[in-house]
Parts: sequence; C-alpha cells; structure tokens
Amino acid sequence: MQNVSRWTFLKDVLVCSLGAFGGPESHYGVFSQQLVEKRQYLTQEELGELIALTSLLPGPSSTQTLLAIGYKHGGKPLAWLTLLVWALPVVLVMTVLSFSPQLLASWDVTVDVFRTLPALALGFVVLALVNLSRKTFTDPWLLLFAGAAFVLTLFFRQFWLFPLMMLVGGGTYLWSSPKRQSWQKLSRPPAWRYFVLMVSLAVFAYGAAQLTGHRLLVLFDAFYRYGLLVIGGGQVLIPYMYSGLVEQFGFLSSEAFMTGYGLVQGLPGPMFSFSAYAGGLASSELGLFGQTLGALLSVTAIFLPAVLLMFFIFPLWTELQAMPNIKIILKGVVAVAIGLIASTGVVMAQNLTFGLDIWLVFILTVVVMLSKKIPAPLWVLMVIVAGVVIPFG
Repeated sequence: MQNVSRWTFLKDVLVCSLGAFGGPESHYGVFSQQLVEKRQYLTQEELGELIALTSLLPGPSSTQTLLAIGYKHGGKPLAWLTLLVWALPVVLVMTVLSFSPQLLASWDVTVDVFRTLPALALGFVVLALVNLSRKTFTDPWLLLFAGAAFVLTLFFRQFWLFPLMMLVGGGTYLWSSPKRQSWQKLSRPPAWRYFVLMVSLAVFAYGAAQLTGHRLLVLFDAFYRYGLLVIGGGQVLIPYMYSGLVEQFGFLSSEAFMTGYGLVQGLPGPMFSFSAYAGGLASSELGLFGQTLGALLSVTAIFLPAVLLMFFIFPLWTELQAMPNIKIILKGVVAVAIGLIASTGVVMAQNLTFGLDIWLVFILTVVVMLSKKIPAPLWVLMVIVAGVVIPFG
C-alpha cells in the first residue's frame, strides 16, 4: 500500500464531491478518473471489487466505496474525515435550502440553471461503464451475466432484485468455475462490536421515538432506519422517504418534498444528502435552531449505519479478497453490477428530453472525460454556466 498524504487524499475527495453529479453510477465515473486514473490510490479492478461489495450492503454505496478507500489508506480516522469532506458541501447547501422551498420554486432554479446536469450525469454513467468493462469481461460467461442483469433490471426495477442478481451472479460464477477451491478460515474474527453498536442504536432510536414522540427523535429513528434498510442507493431511498415523511407522518407536503428532490439531483455529492433538506423542513416548527438541528440529526442518522457497516466488514476485506473463491465470486458480481449500471443509464436517458443542449452536454461529457483534458469539477462548472447563458430550449 502506497504512502498517502492525508491532506492530499482529502483534497482529491473534495474534487470528487464537487464533481460527482447524479447517483452512484455516475459517481463511479468520477472516482475512476480522479482516484484511479489520476492519483492511482487503487486499481480499476480494486474499484470494481469495492463497488461490488458496497452494492450488496444497505446504505449509500458510493459513499461506502469512498469510505473504504479512505480506510485503506488511513484507517478509521481518515474514513471519518473522508465522509465529512465528501458529504459536507452538499449537506450544508441542502440544510440552508430547507429554509426556503417556496423561494426556490418561484425562481424555477432546477429548470433554468440545472436543466443540462442530468445529461452530464448520464455521461459519467457511460464513463463508469467504459472503465469497469475494460478488465471485467475475460470470458463469455461474464458478458452473459451482465446482459442478463441489464435486461431483467431494465424491466423490473424492484429494489430487492438488485442485490439478489449480484448474489446469484457471484454464486453461479463460483459454481461454474473450474478454479474454485475449498474455503479458507479467516485469521481473525470480524469486529463484532460495530455490528452490535449498529443494531443497538436502531433499537434505542426506535424505543426513544415511540416513548417520547419528540419530533427530533422520530426523525432520527426514521432516517437511521432508511440508512440501515435501503439497498440500491438514492433512487431507492426516495420512495421510502416519501412514504414516511409525507404520507405516514405528514411532516412535509408533496410539493415541498419534490422541490428538494429535484434540487438535489442538480447538486454534486451523495444523494443521501437530501435527508438534510427533508429533516430540516420536517423540523421547521421548532424554530431556527431546531430546524438546523433536525437537518444535521437526520443526515447523521442516515449515514451512521454505512460507517458502522464498513468498520465491521472492511478490516477483513483484504484477507477476503485474497481468497481464490472470493475473487471468482467478485468477478461475477462486478459483471452483474455493470449490467445494473447500464440499465440505470437507460432509465436515466428515458427520463430526459433530448434537445440539442442535452445531446451536446452528454456527448461532450463522454469525450472530455475519456480524453482526460479537463478536470471533472471544471467541466461541471462549465456546463452549469452554459446552461445559464446559452438560450437553448
């Protein structure tokens, strides 16, 4: 493992935070360019394996991927700092915006300023597919797994199907491989204390919310459960949050919820940062301090399970990924993940209205990022400025 300056690494994480638009699929394209191609903190194969691992876990998968890279190079302290630098910029923006949803809607910000950013995110999806595919498809079986995952998840978007497909792909590839071996024992036990703490916090938060009914405790409990149970990233998170915050609790109106959701897709960083907006707005009756506290408690609650899960699993990851059987499984899982990313890209494209500006941003993003001539944050800024000043419709 190379020696890495903590501050240099965190600067690169900040570059990713400011340039990563869209969901995990487009985030991986930014990670690939900044952390693999430019800085070589890990290889494309290692990034693919981490994506495969985090895609099987509940919580924000791109955030957990970054946490794992930080943990690899600096242990738990650097992992915590990685989370802070990655999430803090957009969390602060979403917290501030939770105070003014009506003003944002009246300005029509998401249409006028951010109208081309979904095309940019789609370009990063293509970039992720290109980079992950280069070393993945070493035999026809892997290509078949990716194709099957693409077709199934293109037509059936149920959240439970994503991890199931990865488990089936990894297990099937191991079963069919002539290279599989007998399983080896781990040299040390997992860090069970983090798993116990994660479950204990869930029980405590639920009990405190039920006993007191206090708005802040109810929000902490709800967002902690979202972070603990949602598998599939931000796109799967939103229906859960809408059902709970709008329909069950009535903390937000449907219009306010959708305003924030539209806005977060035009901002860089993790989509789970939407919890700062939703939690803040849900606490608006508690005054300035209470609303700010509600935003920060909500975003802390939704990210906390992801951190505890990585601390539980990652210390064993180096040993696990060295096992021949695990390597075989991961090849199948990565192939399936490529299919899932491709189907998500198609769904994203279906939701776009392809005018001239959309086509230009999409094509130029792919070309510019593959050429590596312009840093991702600078390109994103250029796209935003172009969306404001060029009168495309």
